[in-house]
Amino acid sequence: MSKSELNFEELKSVIDYALIEDIGSGDITTNLLIPIDLQTKATMIAKSAGIIAGLDVAEYVFRTLSPDIIWKVFVNDGAKVEKGDLILEITGSYRALLTGERLALNFLQRMSGIATMTANFVNALSGYKTKILDTRKTVPGLRLLDKYAVMIGGGTNHRIGLYDMVLIKDNHIKVAGGISKAVAQIKKSVPDGIKIEVETTTIEEVKEALAAGVDVIMLDNMTNMSMADAVKIINGRAKVEASGNMTLERLKEVAATGVDYISIGALTHSVVAFDISMNIES
Repeated sequence: MSKSELNFEELKSVIDYALIEDIGSGDITTNLLIPIDLQTKATMIAKSAGIIAGLDVAEYVFRTLSPDIIWKVFVNDGAKVEKGDLILEITGSYRALLTGERLALNFLQRMSGIATMTANFVNALSGYKTKILDTRKTVPGLRLLDKYAVMIGGGTNHRIGLYDMVLIKDNHIKVAGGISKAVAQIKKSVPDGIKIEVETTTIEEVKEALAAGVDVIMLDNMTNMSMADAVKIINGRAKVEASGNMTLERLKEVAATGVDYISIGALTHSVVAFDISMNIES
């Protein structure tokens, strides 16, 4: 995924629903207090250091409420900001700025939080070939935004959904009667270009997956020693993904085993929102 792939036609329904959820029949407080033609200026300021992601989404929220706002950004998605840095300036309808403030910040703070956490993991692996992967552990409806934010933070997107990659996990293997049988059945009809990944938990399963000719072998909740052994056995004949309990503190030890990828669900399921304030001129 890239910035150009943040397709607002696909995201329109998500953002429109979020607006309806928040505004409903109207922003009662703002509409009763603020004259309809009153104009103002607002700024967004970083309250800590991190990576910004989601500026276009925040702009989309405000432009949906008032198409003629003047939107001026001082940084781009992917930029590192420090506490106190000016992120953007908005000029336009006072009502639109007040009504859209929380929703725009919700998107921008979550996405920037994901990008910041991802960057921390990516930076911890400086000097290693290992790449950081995201997972499907995203907020329902926000997956494209979550995964975009991972990419902005320097991470790599794993499969977007259940449709763009085969991932044979333990329950699939049980039903199929083993890794070899599961892979053989998949290969009979899998579309061209779709990669096949298999989840393994033991060295024996790694050997079976390798013999079956899969593209990626996941090492799930293995010890560092077992992962190092698995990488030697695989010897470049398949990509290797490490998964399970991947903390920032453990990252370098896992990368040192030689795995190609480390997948981290916490990037999107345990993100801390990046602190941004929006200040409206009085």
